[in-house]
Order: sequence, then structure tokens, then C-alpha cells
Amino acid sequence: MAKSTVRRQTVDLAAYPDLVVIYLGMRVHKLAGIGTLLKFGPKISAAVAAKPEGLLLHEPIFYSLFPPHVGMRQYWRDFQSLETWARSLPHQDWWSGFVRDSGGTGFWHETYFKRGGMEAIYDDIFVPLGLSAFASAVPAKGAMFSARKRAGFQGESPVQSPVSESEVGQP
Repeated sequence: MAKSTVRRQTVDLAAYPDLVVIYLGMRVHKLAGIGTLLKFGPKISAAVAAKPEGLLLHEPIFYSLFPPHVGMRQYWRDFQSLETWARSLPHQDWWSGFVRDSGGTGFWHETYFKRGGMEAIYDDIFVPLGLSAFASAVPAKGAMFSARKRAGFQGESPVQSPVSESEVGQP
């Protein structure tokens, strides 16, 4: 048998014991959603350029052309860094605005933790995708409302949520 010419490498993640990987997506489901989607691109680019504390890498992802569905994959040093950023400006404004009006789009994220566990949310996503394509979808209420609780982290966040559960209507 011939010797392989494939160059195989792996990574040493010892320096990142609390690594968090999050996939996010915005999917258009109404014509107006194209404008909503296009408005977010420059905002996200500016937020990444600001180098949030704990963000190790940001990669854009194209999921589909029809319907328009784009997103990103981000690597964070730890959940606290991700949660702190998500509960501060500019993300705080984006999220509270989206919860009031999704602008013809749906948003989702799935978060995976090096130490084990995962959590996900699907807002105005009307077709099963990702984890929701095979796992039962349940209302994001009570203990399932926040990423911290869905992931099984104990205690309360040191940073207030940009949106309270009472502000989010359940159809």
C-alpha cells in the first residue's frame, strides 16, 4: 500500500478549557426580510472589528440563496465573555429590536461547549433546522428562556438580559 500524502493536523485546545462555539443564522421568510438581513451585515462587521473581549474568531457562513439564509460561526474564550457581549451594546439593541419585530426574518443560534453541553434558540424560524430538525421544540419560557439556563449554568448572569421574558409574546 502506498504511503499517504495527506497532511493531517489537529489542534491543542489546552489553552482554551472553556471554549464555546456558537453558530448563528438569519433566514428570510418575507420579502421585507431581505432589507432586514442586509442592514445587519455592516453592524455585525463593525461589532467584530471592535474586537469584543473573549471573541477568538468570527467566520461568516452562507447557508442558502433561496430562501436567503446567512450567518456566522464564532469561537469564544468562555461563556461569560459571550454572555457579557450579548447583553451589552450594540447586541442589546439588536436583540430588543428583533424581539419587538423580526422584520420578515427568523433568527437562530446553537451553542456548543468544550466542557460538554449545548443549547439552542429558534425565533420566527418556521421550518425545522439544526437541532430542531430532530429534537422536540419546546417554548422558550421559564428555565428555557435564557441561554444560561438552557446550557445548565448555575446562578444568575452578572449582566442583565436585554429582553425580559415578559416582553416576549408567545403566539
